[in-house]
Amino acid sequence: MMIYFEKIIDLVAWLSAWLFCIAGFMLSYEVVARYFFLAPTSWAAELSQLSLIYGTLLAMPWALKSRKHIQINLVINRLSKTNKKIINILIMIILIIFSSYVMIFGFEIFYDSFFRGRTTGSLLNLPSWIAELSVPLCFFLLFIQSIFEIIKLLKNIEPPESNH
Repeated sequence: MMIYFEKIIDLVAWLSAWLFCIAGFMLSYEVVARYFFLAPTSWAAELSQLSLIYGTLLAMPWALKSRKHIQINLVINRLSKTNKKIINILIMIILIIFSSYVMIFGFEIFYDSFFRGRTTGSLLNLPSWIAELSVPLCFFLLFIQSIFEIIKLLKNIEPPESNH
């Protein structure tokens, strides 16, 4: 189960990278259309914003799995393997608690917008829930990845070394 989930997380990370590329293309198109042809788009800004939101949040579980997030490990690197393992498990538990909190309240916001029919109020006037769904969905993925990180630590599978 864990192997399949982590393969999905790798695919989601690629999707995240592509969303950033797509956002860059949309914004570049908007700049050219606006400044060279005096014909701004009604869609580029909002869709690129959605791409950036989803791209950022979808990358969280992969960043955790690959240890590519920001780390300050000066003290942790000086600890014994056992103490490192304990600290990492405690960090994952804190991350699970935080992710749970964000999932619950993020879902409430999404649910409220979905059933009230809120929209963005922009030119596209997209439903607000499209962007708001990213929070509970992506933090759920982070929650699951955090559990798998604890399982790996308990099985003595070392996390990847952080090179930053």
